[in-house]
Amino acid sequence: MEQGNKVLIIEDDAGIRQSLFETLSALGFMIGEAGNGEEALVRLRMVTYDAVLLDINMPGMGGMETCRRIFDAYPRLPIIMLTVRDDEEDKVEALDAGAHDYVTKPFQIRELTARLRAAIRASKTTAAPSDSLIAIGDLALNPGRYRVEKFGQEVHLTPKEFEMLRYLMEHAGRPIPHSRLLTSIWGPEYGNEREYLRVLINQLRKKIEDDPTRPTYILTESHVGYRFRDA
Repeated sequence: MEQGNKVLIIEDDAGIRQSLFETLSALGFMIGEAGNGEEALVRLRMVTYDAVLLDINMPGMGGMETCRRIFDAYPRLPIIMLTVRDDEEDKVEALDAGAHDYVTKPFQIRELTARLRAAIRASKTTAAPSDSLIAIGDLALNPGRYRVEKFGQEVHLTPKEFEMLRYLMEHAGRPIPHSRLLTSIWGPEYGNEREYLRVLINQLRKKIEDDPTRPTYILTESHVGYRFRDA
């Protein structure tokens, strides 16, 4: 399925960039290259890519800032961060900056390509829009218009935030396990990346809850997952 999919590699290490270029090209991907964030933003304006591989540590514009700028300009373009660091705080920061996923160096090429395929597939697979409004409490979610309102005022959500909120509201009143949320939002290759959920849930709570520290809409089910309040 990767045949023809375009991937932009943003990596300041020419050796790593060349290795990724050769490996992914052999697998059928069409590869673009950028040595820094500034060059990457220029290339993205010239070519439509299906995914981005982004090194977190780069001179000049750092990986996090590059990620934020790409996400702001192309919110549906999946970004996979590449880094030698494996701290949870770094993962949280990357996801908060708009990254779809996070792969730690050194990595197996099979793992990287699996994550890459999953990210591209998720970005191209969208549920058929429905005009059925979901209204719970002061929140209203319109899937057809891709819009969320609270007290009649629009709440601006990222694509992943919208998908998460929609899934939770469609299953209001039912505890949803962590693994099911991950596979539903990120794809079947996921299931153990609970820090991804924490980031997304925290972002949503900040946007829809009156008091994010004492949520009344998105409730935590200890040792299970999350539950949206009853309709």
